[in-house]
Amino acid sequence: MRPPLPPFTHETSVQKVRAAEDAWNSRDPARVAQAYSLKSEWRNRSEFLTGRADIEAFLTRKWAVEREYRLTKELWAFEGNRIAVRFAYEYLAAHGAWIRAYGNENWEFDEDGLMRRRIASINDLEITDAERLFFWPLGPRPADHPGLTELGL
Repeated sequence: MRPPLPPFTHETSVQKVRAAEDAWNSRDPARVAQAYSLKSEWRNRSEFLTGRADIEAFLTRKWAVEREYRLTKELWAFEGNRIAVRFAYEYLAAHGAWIRAYGNENWEFDEDGLMRRRIASINDLEITDAERLFFWPLGPRPADHPGLTELGL
């Protein structure tokens, strides 16, 4: 089991979102993949993945090219075993430009609290160094760092 478990409340939804954000900010594909069911189904941009092995391989590729990755997630809505989030992350691309990616995710969980379905829609925007907003040391976002709403995103 991976608490919090559905059905979600506002409080447990916020906990689940922050746990996901912290895991992704670790940039540890094996750690992140453990939050998903063995047969989890993903749509990430134009890629369709099934299962933890595919998820771990995808994240390994992702973080090999998305350097200096920092992510912020925010709860959008929840009901029963589903949570919707919005997010933004910044990374340094291989060609040397900073990118901010904006997106939305729909999550569906099994009774053990593992994500069995993730649908992500993501848009990229090249930004200047002066437009960057995420400067904390690599790893989890500090508790006192503003979230998406506070940053006007």
